[in-house]
Amino acid sequence: MIDLETLRVRIYHSFAEEGRVGTAEELAADLGATPDEVRQGIRELAEHRHLALDAEGRIALAHPFATRDFGFSVKSADTLWWGGCAWDAFSIPNLVPGASPSLVATTCPACGRAHAWVVDDEAPPEGDQVAHFLVPVAHVWDDVIHTCSHQRIFCDERCVDDWLARTGNARGSVFGLDRLWNLASDWYSGRLERGYTRREPAEVGAYFRGAGLTGAFWGN
Repeated sequence: MIDLETLRVRIYHSFAEEGRVGTAEELAADLGATPDEVRQGIRELAEHRHLALDAEGRIALAHPFATRDFGFSVKSADTLWWGGCAWDAFSIPNLVPGASPSLVATTCPACGRAHAWVVDDEAPPEGDQVAHFLVPVAHVWDDVIHTCSHQRIFCDERCVDDWLARTGNARGSVFGLDRLWNLASDWYSGRLERGYTRREPAEVGAYFRGAGLTGAFWGN
């Protein structure tokens, strides 16, 4: 029987160090398990929200890392990652040892304009762009892949409004890069280590308030 915490840490370190996750066969060889035990362990980790799987049961997200393009690339001096969303992309330089600074790049969902910032673990990057999060935090895990696909960065609020009008979506939460960095900077602390646990609901609310994000959308 595979130890789930050992598997979780191995998966996260694979992403952090290589920008990818090994196959079930590779993970099994590393951990002295069978590929079927690894696959079952991945399913159990997904049930506990440590991973998000795609329709074929493959790892799509191990926050803040992704296995495919969710709109953000993150490049350090040594490694290239897919960020799972705006939140995750800004988290990687704060989480991964040696990843600060990294170049975070994306395009505006409304007009297609390219944007890039040098993101480090010291302070928010400069920029007038805004983040728009579509799904309220209480419903993030209703469909986490949909949620992450709609945590994006736009040129400005006009582009947000244009995108909302075109897609028919209701306005979510709009905020600047400073609050995005504040949100990302410490959110995943400890995730690469054994024994990582999520914040309790009261701690989550306090964390969001500390990042300058308040109101019903943020559940506080």
